[in-house]
Amino acid sequence: MDGTLTVSVHNFDWMREELQLDKGEPILETLHKMPIEQAAPLWKKVDEMEFYFATRAKPMPHIKTLLNKLSGKGVKLGIITRNTFPVVLQTLETCQLSQFFTEQAIVDRAACAPKPLPDGVNWLMNTWQADANDTVMVGDYLYDLQAGRAANVATIHIDTEGNFNWPEYTDWAISNFDEIINFV
Repeated sequence: MDGTLTVSVHNFDWMREELQLDKGEPILETLHKMPIEQAAPLWKKVDEMEFYFATRAKPMPHIKTLLNKLSGKGVKLGIITRNTFPVVLQTLETCQLSQFFTEQAIVDRAACAPKPLPDGVNWLMNTWQADANDTVMVGDYLYDLQAGRAANVATIHIDTEGNFNWPEYTDWAISNFDEIINFV
């Protein structure tokens, strides 16, 4: 969601510093490995930081046009995120994107194993009785693309800087959603 539907505002290095985690450590996985009593206050901090970023979110350029076009054609839209459900709802409200996603189509980190595992993609496909050939995973980060690849669906890597660091997991690389609106 962050960096895909919204312009990325998360500062993960700052978050790690605030949580006193090593640079580059995956936040969720690191907290899951900790004893519960050690991790509990850190989870609270993560929630606070995520809500902070959610209230400052801005929609990605051209995303509303793309989502309007897709939903107008009856395409089912879902969100698979490493955030929590309340943070997702806040982000969607802040960006005025709530109308495009049903609450049942939001798969947060508590609903199943988080990306890069394919559980969220598979759950949505099963729920919608969708075929992998008709499903696309769109994301800005390696974990999004790995989840899509592991679920055997097509992947679109959105990278606004145009670096496209993970070509082995990418079927289509775009730097702006305007690049695919006419193909929908």
